[in-house]
Amino acid sequence: MKPTFTDRELDVMGELWTLGSATVAEVQERLPAKLAYTTVLTVLRTLEQKGYVGHAEEGRAHRYKPLVKREAAGARALRRMVDKLFQGSPELLLTQLVSERGLSAAELRRLRRLLDERLRGRKS
Repeated sequence: MKPTFTDRELDVMGELWTLGSATVAEVQERLPAKLAYTTVLTVLRTLEQKGYVGHAEEGRAHRYKPLVKREAAGARALRRMVDKLFQGSPELLLTQLVSERGLSAAELRRLRRLLDERLRGRKS
């Protein structure tokens, strides 16, 4: 399964990944953009129809849980971003990333270490 999410779906999934499982109300209260309860419910039902979340009955509510891993969604989203924004070039993405002034020296050193390990054939 190659998950693809809309922005709103990704917001909801982000909360589910963080919490592990949640009711509609729990997701709704954590979202930075205050959405109506029915909107959050609709998003969760759509995600369930797509096979990305499941639910269990909990009293009168449903407790939703993610069925796809954050890492799988992240890999897919990154591939889409590289294709659409960086002409399919991971090098252009990395160039953009390291050109940003927001990265600290420690973050740049960690990136260098990851690249060095990759060049030596090691996985981290």
